[in-house]
Amino acid sequence: MFLMRFGLLTLLLAWPAFAGGPLVVLDPGHGGTQEGASGPEGIFEKNLALSIAKKLKALLEKELHATVVLTRDRDALVHLSERVVLANKKRPELFISIHANSMPTAQQRKLNQGIETYFLSAAASGEEAKKVAARENAEAGTQPKGQSGDTLSFILADLQRSETHVDSSRLAYAVHEALISETGAQDRGVQQAPFFVLMGLEAPAVLVEVGFVSHPEEGRHLSETEYQSKLARAITAGVKQFLAQLEARDGVKP
Repeated sequence: MFLMRFGLLTLLLAWPAFAGGPLVVLDPGHGGTQEGASGPEGIFEKNLALSIAKKLKALLEKELHATVVLTRDRDALVHLSERVVLANKKRPELFISIHANSMPTAQQRKLNQGIETYFLSAAASGEEAKKVAARENAEAGTQPKGQSGDTLSFILADLQRSETHVDSSRLAYAVHEALISETGAQDRGVQQAPFFVLMGLEAPAVLVEVGFVSHPEEGRHLSETEYQSKLARAITAGVKQFLAQLEARDGVKP
């Protein structure tokens, strides 16, 4: 099996199923000039997401013998549409986008903490979910011309692939339950929202908000290497559970 370099990313050719474990695409949110959320500990969402993604990549490779592709492997700008195109070219068994949350006012920063896990829906499951999606989708306005497409068409096409959508729900619950169990963080639930980076994907896909960098205590935890490793271990456990569910349903390993 040969490795090929394309620009910023190390893209792995898709292995046949018998050659090893699943192929997983990990998407560290933001990057480059798109810093994402920031917290009082001086941590930026883009750096946190990349750090967790690299730890998660190592665990998935070790424990599941997975082939793992990162949509970015350094601090660089990769447009949302390019992340989707990359993922679909690789034809992964699953896609996980990693992000962190934030609140705008001092009072909200003191109060809001916890983990949320999302899968795609045409409508947000609540007002807060709508705001999170709006913030994470903000950089879609910087997409190269002609690549953003029709947002509603993307979502409807995804929802028509009912099995993929149901599997996205299964993946979201498996990952979320493992995260809450492992970290003891506040459970903000599994939710649905129209995230651009989940639109048009041809594999089970979720977006994880691993916590609030803006919260004084949780932001400090998120900046700690050991807590980031704990998050990576939890997501790995969730992926294992999801793959086990697929194997039990389909009778074959994904």
